[in-house]
Amino acid sequence: MFTNAGTSSFTTFLSRVAPEMLPGRRALPPGMAADLAPHATTIVAIAAAGGVVMAGDRRATMGNLIAQRDIEKVHPADAYSLVGIAGTAGVGIELMRLFQVELEHYEKIEGAMLSLDGKANRLASMIRGNLGAAMQGLAVIPLFAGFDLAAKDPARAGRIFSFDVTGGPYEETGYDAIGSGSLFAKSALKKRFRTGLSVDDAVRLAVEALYDAADDDTATGGPDLSRRIFPVVMTATAEGTYRLTDAETAAIGESVVAGRMENPGG
Repeated sequence: MFTNAGTSSFTTFLSRVAPEMLPGRRALPPGMAADLAPHATTIVAIAAAGGVVMAGDRRATMGNLIAQRDIEKVHPADAYSLVGIAGTAGVGIELMRLFQVELEHYEKIEGAMLSLDGKANRLASMIRGNLGAAMQGLAVIPLFAGFDLAAKDPARAGRIFSFDVTGGPYEETGYDAIGSGSLFAKSALKKRFRTGLSVDDAVRLAVEALYDAADDDTATGGPDLSRRIFPVVMTATAEGTYRLTDAETAAIGESVVAGRMENPGG
């Protein structure tokens, strides 16, 4: 299997060689397992002029406990796309890393990068493979976004895809959010989003949406000024993916908190 010409899908190759290594193929004991592992929460994505912004809070919870305060839920999928995870943290991180390898493997085998739609479809099939574990409480829901190199209008090249637990992919218009605080984050985005936002304005809006989610959802962590823990914010543009530095996110987070001190409602 390792020396024969094979498929451009690393996940398909792994399913033939070592299927037990895939997250969705592992045998699980009967019953629900949702309370056994930490859960990641709110991710937001916003389409901007010339790119897309994705941001995630840093809190992971296990029941009524804070399991981790500085988990990272937003990562680059490849040079022009981003993926964020909500749900069972351990499975989500593993799925995200497998997706990164999947895209890299395809590019090495085929000598070309998958289209943005192709990447979304590959991620959808991986989520579908985890359906059995999801039915036992170990669900993972990602949010995928990227810069479409094939877009006719570069100003509208930022695209966002959401998924359901069965792997169904859905393209979103303008913005989207996932996780337990998504209801509050999307409510904030609904009032503030405008088509044609600059990337900088979209970054600020994403941090404000996460603040609003943390204000009403205990599983979402807001900017932690005392511990210097701020959201992970990334952008995908024609220049590639970029993660804002700690200093940049700290400045935005402190500015949002200072503004809410004067007007808590935003």
